[in-house]
Amino acid sequence: MAKPIVAIVGRPNVGKSQLFNRLAGKRLSIVEDTPGITRDRLYADSEWRGRTFQVVDTGGIEPSTDNEILKFMRMQAEAAINAADVIILMTDLHSGITATDEAVAAMLRRSRKPIILAVNKCDRPGTEPPEFYEFYNLGLGEPFAISALHGYGTGDLLDACYEHFPEEDEDEAASRAIKVAVIGKPNVGKSSLINQILGENRVIVSDIAGTTRDSVDTEFENETGRYLLIDTAGIRKRSKVDERIEKFSVMRSLLAIERADVCVIMIDATEGVTEQDTKIAGEAHDAGKACIIVVNKWDLIEKDGKTMEQYTRRVREGLAYMPYAPVLFLSAMTGQRVPKLFDTINEVYEQNGRRIPTGQLNSLLAEATARVQPPTDKGRRLKIYYMTQSGVRPPTFVCFCNDARLFHFSYQRYLENQIREVYGLDGTPVRMIIRERGDKEK
Repeated sequence: MAKPIVAIVGRPNVGKSQLFNRLAGKRLSIVEDTPGITRDRLYADSEWRGRTFQVVDTGGIEPSTDNEILKFMRMQAEAAINAADVIILMTDLHSGITATDEAVAAMLRRSRKPIILAVNKCDRPGTEPPEFYEFYNLGLGEPFAISALHGYGTGDLLDACYEHFPEEDEDEAASRAIKVAVIGKPNVGKSSLINQILGENRVIVSDIAGTTRDSVDTEFENETGRYLLIDTAGIRKRSKVDERIEKFSVMRSLLAIERADVCVIMIDATEGVTEQDTKIAGEAHDAGKACIIVVNKWDLIEKDGKTMEQYTRRVREGLAYMPYAPVLFLSAMTGQRVPKLFDTINEVYEQNGRRIPTGQLNSLLAEATARVQPPTDKGRRLKIYYMTQSGVRPPTFVCFCNDARLFHFSYQRYLENQIREVYGLDGTPVRMIIRERGDKEK
C-alpha cells in the first residue's frame, strides 16, 4: 500500500514551504518572503507516531487570475488535493481571513477530503490571541495554532492528520528506485520530458525560462523498473544569476546532481552544444555520475540520411571530455524515442556500479603494457606493478607503480581505453588513482 499523502495548501506566502521543510526535517523547499516562490509540487517523506507518510508542498493558490504561471500553480495544487489523503489548509494569523482564504476553503470542501485548518505565525506558545478565533468562521472545524518557524503546535497538527490516515498495510516493501536527475540550461525541455514520461502535467511547462525553481522529485514505475525522476531548475551562466531566489535554485540543481544515480543531460537540438551545456555536463562528469546526453526537440530539425550521424559528431566535439556517454535523439513534445530512454538509463546505471575482478584487471594490464610500453623519462621507465578496483559509482581503479611522476596522463587514458574496450563501462566516467611505493596517493 502507498504511504499516506498530506498536502499543504493555501494562498501565497502563508508559510507552506516553511512547514513543509519542518515536517521533512530538511530545507527542501525554497523559503522567501516573496509570494509565488514554490511553483511545482514538492514531495518528501516524514514520520509521525511510527507511521511514514508523504508530505506535499504546493504553490500558493490564487482562485481567479490571468497570470499564466499562477494558473499552472493552481492546477498543480488541485492535482495535489486530488491525490491527498489529508489536506492542511494554511492561513496567516497576522493577515486574518482573506477573500482568497474563503475561496480556497470552499474549493477544499468540494474535494470531500479531510481538511485540517492550520493558523500559522502563532509564534508565542500558550493562550491564543483574540484574532485566532476569527478562523472558526471558515467553517472547517477547530483550527490549530502553529508556528512553522519555531515548530509550536505542529505535534497537535500531525495528531489530527494521523487520525485520517488509511489503514496501514504490511506490503510496503519495494525495490530501490534509480534516481535520475534531468539537467540542462533553462528552457531545453526538462519539465516537458518529465510530463511526457508521466503522461500528466506533473511540473509546470512554460516558454518563460526559469519557470522551474525547486528540484522536483517524482516516483515512476514501468516495465523496465522503478525510478525517482528529479526535474531541476535550469542552470544559467553565473553572470546571469542575479536574483537571490535563482541562486537557491542553481544550488539545488547541483545538489540534485550529487544525489542522483544517473544524469540525463538535455541539449536543445535547435541550438547545438553551447558553452553553458559543456559546464553543466562537466558538473555531472566531475561528480562521477552515469550520464546520458539527450538531444531534445529533434522533431524541429530537417533531416536526411546523415543528419543524426553528423549531429552526433558535433555533440562529441562539444563534449569531448565525456566520449563514454551515449547520445539519444528524442522529442519530449511528441514522445518520439522517449521509451528507449529507460533501457539506456538501466544500462548506464549498471555500468556505473560494475566491479571487475582483480585477476582479470592484472591480466589486462600485462597485455596492455606489452602492447604499448610505459613511458620513460631521462632513462627511467615507468613500472606498473599492480592494479585493483577500489570502488564503484564511478568505477575507480588504483595503479601501484615505481614513480607516479612518470605516469603521464596520456598513458592513464590509454589504460582507461583498454579497460573500456574489454569491459564496456558505457555511460560512466572512470577514475584512476596513482600510487607509488610508500603508498603516497598522487
